[in-house]
Amino acid sequence: MQALRQFDLNLLIIFEALISECHVSRAAEKVFLSQSAMSHALNRLREYCDDPLLVRTANGLQATPRALEMLPEVRRALQLIDRTLAKPEPFDAERSNRVFTIACTDYFEAVIFPGLFAQLQQTAPGVRINVEMITDASSREKLENRSVDLVVGVDASHRLPKHLVTEDWISEHLVCLAGQQNTRISEQLSLQEYLDINHVVFFDQVGDTANPVDSWLQNQQLSRHHSVRTTNYMAAARIVAQTGAIATLPYQMARLFCDLLPVRIVTPPANMPVLDMQILHHPLFDNDPGLIWLRETIKQYEVI
Repeated sequence: MQALRQFDLNLLIIFEALISECHVSRAAEKVFLSQSAMSHALNRLREYCDDPLLVRTANGLQATPRALEMLPEVRRALQLIDRTLAKPEPFDAERSNRVFTIACTDYFEAVIFPGLFAQLQQTAPGVRINVEMITDASSREKLENRSVDLVVGVDASHRLPKHLVTEDWISEHLVCLAGQQNTRISEQLSLQEYLDINHVVFFDQVGDTANPVDSWLQNQQLSRHHSVRTTNYMAAARIVAQTGAIATLPYQMARLFCDLLPVRIVTPPANMPVLDMQILHHPLFDNDPGLIWLRETIKQYEVI
């Protein structure tokens, strides 16, 4: 690299034009310079290369052996620089066979992903998706080292590393889930009834913020009884189906469990907070065409 520190790389473009054309005026037109500027650049090249490069003969200017030896290497160097500096090509989802890894919550995996993947089979048949459980490491080391491409479904109230890029994704109303055989619970709960019941509480393995329902209650100097804490919505729903406990979860998730288990949706107390979920990615890969496509595809997907 020592030689490059003292060399104007723009002269490589001029060199290629001069040796290709063997004519100062035509070379000047090719790179949009005046003839005098081109002559000055040729003198600089001769001085740097310690070679005349172009020599006047009976047949006009001719390139020296040194110049002819340099020409193909200079062309390759210019092509490499041009490719390196060019904007990334648009992501071709239809022809891509790229593998993406998404760290996500149960909500994304159970409610969104099956339909989303069916859509991708039509629009991006070669793309493969790996799904893994969301963890605190997903939003830290894994996003940076690209073992995870996106983190999807993080509660917006969580405190996350400030350098990560967060995008709003979905807002869901929270409802309560109760067992069909649980006759002690009516179709709608008052706040006091809600506090008196045992709860199966869901929490993410990312961030250090309390569950949004508990934060809402704490602001009123209230608390609920946590019988069980779990990171898995399915486990929570199965516990609810077999006990007198309830779970508070997003509406679409509750609707899914009503089709699978002997459970029913119960209206929660008034003013229950909304669950806002986000998509995270690392700023290092902000301009990756493939990740841009994947983020937009996820954001635009609508649950049927």
